[in-house]
Order: sequence, then C-alpha cells, then structure tokens
Amino acid sequence: MMIKKIISYLTFWKKDEANKTANFNLKVMHKINKISIFMFLLAFVFIVIRYLIALF
Repeated sequence: MMIKKIISYLTFWKKDEANKTANFNLKVMHKINKISIFMFLLAFVFIVIRYLIALF
C-alpha cells in the first residue's frame, strides 16, 4: 500500500489537476522531493547490492 503511494507520487504522468491552483514554489518543492526520494532509493539499492556482493 505504502509502496504504491510512493510510486504514484514519483510518476510524472498525473491526472488532470486543472481545478487545483499551485504556485511555482509548491511545484518546485514537489520536484525536489521527487528527486530526493529517487536518490534515496537508488542509494539504498546500491548499498544492498554492495552488502550482498560482500557476503559471497
């Protein structure tokens, strides 16, 4: 459930949100959040792979 929410947040294809008004700062904040979540997940996968390689 939580992973589905994270994936839906990270996707760039959104439904029509014409009725919501968001200023530039809010849009930039969401983009930065997406980038930081992506970098965290990428680093987590990298650390897990390095740990698994060290076991063998």
